[in-house]
Amino acid sequence: MKRFYLIFLVLLGLVGALFLVACQKEEPKASAESISKGGLIYDKWWKAVEGAAEPKDNQSLWALQTTNTRTGADTWRCKECHGWDYKGKDGAYGKGSHLTGFPGVYDASLSKTKAQLLDVLKGKTDSRHNFASLLGETRLNDVVNFLKEGVVDETKYIDSSTKKPIGPNTTHGQELYSSTCVACHGADGKLILFDGKDSLGFLANDNPWEVLHKIRLGQPGAPMPAGVINGWSIQDAVDVLGYAQTLPK
Repeated sequence: MKRFYLIFLVLLGLVGALFLVACQKEEPKASAESISKGGLIYDKWWKAVEGAAEPKDNQSLWALQTTNTRTGADTWRCKECHGWDYKGKDGAYGKGSHLTGFPGVYDASLSKTKAQLLDVLKGKTDSRHNFASLLGETRLNDVVNFLKEGVVDETKYIDSSTKKPIGPNTTHGQELYSSTCVACHGADGKLILFDGKDSLGFLANDNPWEVLHKIRLGQPGAPMPAGVINGWSIQDAVDVLGYAQTLPK
């Protein structure tokens, strides 16, 4: 009788678990265009959102830290608080001039639902983090889609100690670069100079996390094709990053 009772409890537990799984609705997948748009907004939203004006004053939450001395529009960039590697104080921005002490978004992207992330962006957890009037509902959802489906654990793809991509196929990266990137950046990566002086080869070696983000998601305010829209995998993007690091600095 005791054995039968135990079996009954086990079966009851299994039925309950199956019922819960059946009741949980899987969140629909976002389009690559929406994920890319969210990544552009994360980078520099006033360049990615139609009709948006570049902010002049410091973002309200900026006063909570004193280690990063940037002012004005830079303080409004999601990446400036949360990092190109999405790890904030626990990643590449855990030291140096970009240090703020703010957390990253990677853990939140795993632990929170899309609805919960949307609430954060609307300031429901902290009114100083309310971007609703600046971005609008559609663009807020783009950011949420980027956070849930575009954010990756970059420690799997970039060695933080050497700043080198992990396991890149640079031959494949060169093929992708030649077919997609060379028209704008040039064969030597010097056709566009960042901040008027830095070549692509320099930036890829100096800040590989930023370059990987832009390879995957594009450049705000520029017609740069996004890897996620082109159907590139994360490994494709790593391959291009690996090749970009071979370009002249």
